[in-house]
This record gives sequence, structure tokens and C-alpha cells, in this order.
Amino acid sequence: MTSGRPGHGPTEPGGERTSSGRPGETAQTLDRGLRLLHLVADAPGGLTVTEAAHRLGIGRAAVYRLVSALTGHGMLRRDRAGRLRLGAGVLHLARRAQPLLAEGAMPALRRLAEQAGATAHLTVVEGDEGVALAVVEPSWTAFHVAYRTGSRHPLERGAAGRAILAGRAGSAGPVTTEGELQPGAYGVAAPVLGVPGLEASVGVVALAPLDAATVGGQVLTAATAIAHALS
Repeated sequence: MTSGRPGHGPTEPGGERTSSGRPGETAQTLDRGLRLLHLVADAPGGLTVTEAAHRLGIGRAAVYRLVSALTGHGMLRRDRAGRLRLGAGVLHLARRAQPLLAEGAMPALRRLAEQAGATAHLTVVEGDEGVALAVVEPSWTAFHVAYRTGSRHPLERGAAGRAILAGRAGSAGPVTTEGELQPGAYGVAAPVLGVPGLEASVGVVALAPLDAATVGGQVLTAATAIAHALS
């Protein structure tokens, strides 16, 4: 039988103490749960409970309690090998957040489309693809690229995806491409940096070559404005 010191919860296997419901302990549990979600999200092959316990620096019993709660809310799941993976609940939350992201980005995208005379877009990461979350077409051009919201493409192709990869590497861009997603289309994009939990880029695509210096500066300004709007 185990017992704790006065003022502390009882000790469980692995050296962890059960929560007595005090605010500090509740906040610690929440922090560990969120850290566990981030660890699983960053592990393409999933994590075992033992691996998660080691990386969090806590006992297996505590990880099992976190997994039980997060699985109940659909945030985690166990695959056939028993490894921890993200659950469908995370995707549900992400989809619910997307309209808010698009709304926050729209003013900067409108300015960018009008300044550059090109179709402006906000692209976010889903898995190993970039997805166009918001698109704004210029109002004064005779011709422009029709770019559909929801369009997907590999991160390794196109200015939007390459800008996201550049942001992962610590570069603010801008990135320019020609004909990678559509023959005769030119793109300039920059990553949206400084928004926790968000991997995204903002850019423009046009049917004619773009002035990299001028449009690149406009794209960088838009990326900064969107980062401030979403922070």
C-alpha cells in the first residue's frame, strides 16, 4: 500500500503522484497532455507508451492516464501495434479552426492581390501536402489564375509548399517558382512565421513573370500582417 506525504497525492508506480485536483496539478496534467499530443504529432511512426514516458520524463502509469483521457476525446488512438497516433478529434478541431484562420488572413490577402495584380492565397499544411485555405483574385486585371480553395499539392512543388519548407529550415523567403504546378504559371510565396502550431505560407500566382523584388516584398509584408492577425 502506498501513501503520500501530508499535502501531496498518493504515489503510484513509476514515481508519479495522483492529482488531488489542485489548480497547479491540473495545469501540470494539461501541460503534459498537450506535450504528449505534440510528441505523437511529430512521430510519423507513432510512439509506444514507454517512448512517450521517456520523452516526457514521467512514469508509464501517468502516460496511461493521459492516453486514456485523450483517447476518450478522440485526440489519440492506438494502432494495431499498440503505438500512439493522433486521433480524428485533432482533425475535427483543425477543420473547425480553418474558417477562423481564413477570416483573419483575408484583409492582407486582398491587399496583396490588388498590389501584385495576381491571385493571392494562404496555404496550410495537412500531412505532407499544402492545402489552399483562402484565395483572393485581383479585381482589376483582365486575366488571372483561377486557383480553387481546397486545392492540394505536394510541399515539394510550387512556391506555396516550398515556402513552408523554407520556413521549417528557418528562412523567411520569399520563394519563387515557374511552371511547377501549372505550365506557364509563376509563383512567389513566403512562410507565415511566429504563429504557434501553424505551418502556412502566403503567396501569389500569375500567368506572367513577376518582379521578384517588388512582389517578393509585398508577399513578405502580407506574411507578417497575417502572422500578427493570427497570433
